Amino acid sequence: MERSLETGNMNRIGEFVLLGLSTRADIRDVLFAVFLSLYTLTLLENTLVIYLVCSHSELCKPMYFFLGNLSCLEMCYVSVTVPSLLVGLRTGPCHVPFTACMTQLVFFISLTCMECTLLASMAYDRYVAICRPLHYPLLMRPRVCLGLALSSWLGGLLVSVAKTTCIASLSYCGPNVLNHFFCDISPLLNLSCTHVALTELVDFISAIVIFCGTLLVALASYSAIGVAVLRMPSAAARRKAFSTCASHLVVVGIFYSAALFIYCRPSRIKSMDLNKVLSVVYTVLTPMCNPVIYCLRNREVHAALRKTLH
Repeated sequence: MERSLETGNMNRIGEFVLLGLSTRADIRDVLFAVFLSLYTLTLLENTLVIYLVCSHSELCKPMYFFLGNLSCLEMCYVSVTVPSLLVGLRTGPCHVPFTACMTQLVFFISLTCMECTLLASMAYDRYVAICRPLHYPLLMRPRVCLGLALSSWLGGLLVSVAKTTCIASLSYCGPNVLNHFFCDISPLLNLSCTHVALTELVDFISAIVIFCGTLLVALASYSAIGVAVLRMPSAAARRKAFSTCASHLVVVGIFYSAALFIYCRPSRIKSMDLNKVLSVVYTVLTPMCNPVIYCLRNREVHAALRKTLH
């Protein structure tokens, strides 16, 4: 009888309270203006990239196909997390229903996994282009590129559903306050009043498979690229090969540095303020910087942009 009452009490929480990025009222308005500007800029940048890739035949190449997918993903990514960040900065701590919180978690995890696999696919594309240029039309033919993109989207969704199902099945008996600006894995596990060892194990294994697996693919690809570039006889050829990979290396470094710190640890993370800062890096800053990093030194994108403007 006591156990059934206890279980009933544990399942009573129907909503969570998100404290947001900052609880200081004197800086919330400034942060709101900053992040609203960043959000708008991110949407405009990635929309422009998608338009250029779809409307210019000279950009119908595997590299730009993946870049268009990445831009589409980034737009979804910021639209999942930034609106709740802005609401928290505008109104203070906000109440989020349990179902809405789990829905946000599903989309966030799936988009994170998709970005990992998509970055690995882009690294493989650069490897084939530099190390096996004669086989590039065959190895990166349209059907292969489409398969890699679909596997990124579908694989991320399947992993997300499995992880979110485990987290949603936990009992939350209070408190219901999340020290974050969106529903994330670590703060939710910290609020659970049931044993979370199995959920942490699922989270850890999926992190190893998705994060570390795709990171190893990227590292292996760029290790092979580095060896091939060093063997090139011409300095101009080495510079050209390196310039096509430098932007992707920067993106991979920023994304994985922040994401792996948080999600490849099975234990509950205590320093939530640090987590929020790192989350801002890969949920807000990285999606905004990616189009600039990829397109800033790309002559073909510049040419397509000039053609569009004129």
